[in-house]
Amino acid sequence: MSTLLAGVRRLDDLSPADVRVLVRSDLNVPLRNGEVVDELRITASVPTLARLLDLGARVIVASHVGRPSAYGDPATSIAPIAARLGDHLAARVHVAGDVVGPDAQSRVASLGAGEVLVLENLRWEAGETAGDAAFAAELADLCDVYVNDAFGASHRAHASISGVPRLRPAYAGDLLFAEIDALGRLLDDPPRPYAAVLGGAKVSDKLVVLENLLSRVDVLAVGGAMAYTFLVAEGYDVGASRFERDQVHHVGVLVREARARGVEVLLPDDAVVAPDFDEHAPATVCSVSEIPADHVGLDIGPKTAARYASAIADAASVFWNGPMGVFEWASFSHGTRTVAEAIAACAGFTVVGGGDSAAAVRAFGLDTKIDHVSTGGGASLELLEGKVLPGIAALRQQPA
Repeated sequence: MSTLLAGVRRLDDLSPADVRVLVRSDLNVPLRNGEVVDELRITASVPTLARLLDLGARVIVASHVGRPSAYGDPATSIAPIAARLGDHLAARVHVAGDVVGPDAQSRVASLGAGEVLVLENLRWEAGETAGDAAFAAELADLCDVYVNDAFGASHRAHASISGVPRLRPAYAGDLLFAEIDALGRLLDDPPRPYAAVLGGAKVSDKLVVLENLLSRVDVLAVGGAMAYTFLVAEGYDVGASRFERDQVHHVGVLVREARARGVEVLLPDDAVVAPDFDEHAPATVCSVSEIPADHVGLDIGPKTAARYASAIADAASVFWNGPMGVFEWASFSHGTRTVAEAIAACAGFTVVGGGDSAAAVRAFGLDTKIDHVSTGGGASLELLEGKVLPGIAALRQQPA
């Protein structure tokens, strides 16, 4: 078990029969016209809820959804998500019309053992994101026990994450425990060689985790649009490819320091480029030293993808966050797919750090072949940055 979980109580320590248990879940899934588009976080939340129900708890589920424009914003109602949750639970699932108001209070009072009540969108209440103590107390009044199962929100010091567990006996749900345990293995003493694969749009989004990883990994492979900032730092002309000019010097220093410590830094030597950032633009493979001035790089090239796959195959630990290109477009998906397939085939301990990388492995049907696919992109990165997540800290500082 990861040392990050020291002092954190888990569900094995809880006897919830006929107890009101407030479960902070992460049901923040994309909605389109009131329909759930991707239910990964819903299905990931089910095991903890099902376990509590089997033990006879009265389960109250709280989650945020999107970024509401105002209280009662119908586009961010949790109702369609609660309906989908009900499809996965062998229990009655009720939905409150508010968060801590009269309807929620009335429904909690009448909730039976083995039943579920889903509160409306936490972010309808301004006190949630403000970490307001009074709002946290109102949430705590609804329950006897608190369970945090929302890893994807545990890097936020919001009322439901860091406030309630200081007011009620608090426990880590099974999903939260699994997330911290898996990612903690990459911090504590990972099997070596340890390879990290980073991609995505911006170096600036991953700068702190990059600095922390470069002091821990044996191999770093860089893809996505952020790779062009690295290439510019190495002296390449990347044509019309996107890069962050203000990060070039910092990246160059980081790479030199990493190589001096013996870290193998892998950068693209070929790329898939196009004249426009468009799904249907003609794709061409070229060396990174020969990118046309009017072309933009949209994927790592096949030679680079094969080189990264070889490094992954030799690794005993792998962490991946960020696609290698615009994988949603078929012409620019090869690099991301090759990396995903290599990680799925790797015999070592493999972790995909949420966000677009998690979406990619699911799209390619490879998620079941990876040791851990995180539900929290930002939370997983902050954990690997070495930060103490507010949600984990609050579980350690709680009533007996």
